[in-house]
Amino acid sequence: MAAQFFNRISQLGVGVALTAGVINSALYNVEGGHRAVIFDRFSGVKNEVVGEGTHFFVPWVQKPIIYDIRSRPRNVPVITGSKDLQNVNITLRVLFRPVPTSLPNIYSTLGIDYDERVLPSITNEILKAVVAQFDAGELITQREVVSQKVSEALTERAGQFGLILDDISITHLTFGKEFTQAVELKQVAQQEAERARFLVEKAEQLKKAAVISAEGDSQAASLLAKAFGDAGEGLVELRRIEAGEDIAYQLSKSRNVVYLPNGQQTLLSLPQ
Repeated sequence: MAAQFFNRISQLGVGVALTAGVINSALYNVEGGHRAVIFDRFSGVKNEVVGEGTHFFVPWVQKPIIYDIRSRPRNVPVITGSKDLQNVNITLRVLFRPVPTSLPNIYSTLGIDYDERVLPSITNEILKAVVAQFDAGELITQREVVSQKVSEALTERAGQFGLILDDISITHLTFGKEFTQAVELKQVAQQEAERARFLVEKAEQLKKAAVISAEGDSQAASLLAKAFGDAGEGLVELRRIEAGEDIAYQLSKSRNVVYLPNGQQTLLSLPQ
């Protein structure tokens, strides 16, 4: 009796385990920020896009393909040529995600690695078309215009493949060795030209200062000559008196000089 009971319990346990295994194999989870596309062996890819949560499918007959629909970054380096035939190394950073309703078509035409198949090719195409419209110098001075043109054209092109581009930015922009050397030589030439202009302006200022000084000396000499002509010997006598007053003032400050009344000898008292 007890043996039959345990036998039934074991059979029931095996049945439950098998049932749980079958049910578990027929379940799949779609995490947040993801969507699923169902491939049916008999009818192909279903047009229905499965949302987040736990869902049933028929094992062996159906297969769920999970897609990440969150925005993801990708850097695409491209080597192209400018309008003036300069080599340009440019890297574009693209923030992309698939259109959820387009996932069945994306799986049918592009597969799981759709970004590898689409983004490098269309980015290369758009960048070459846009960069060819600008000279090397314009790519630097009009970078915002270039970025806007690339963004508009690339967004439209990616939409044809069911992709949304949330952000597009130029992260790296360099030129060939020849252009870099030419820019450096131009900067050196500009610095030399600025230095030469400074030296010329300095020489002009010194010349003007010398002329002004000469004119001042000439004017002062003319005034002195006129004063001598008008005052005659009086001006000379005035200068002589002023000089004598200055000498007397200086001697009065000296401790080694003693003045005596007129007719007496002058006694100099020198310090011991």
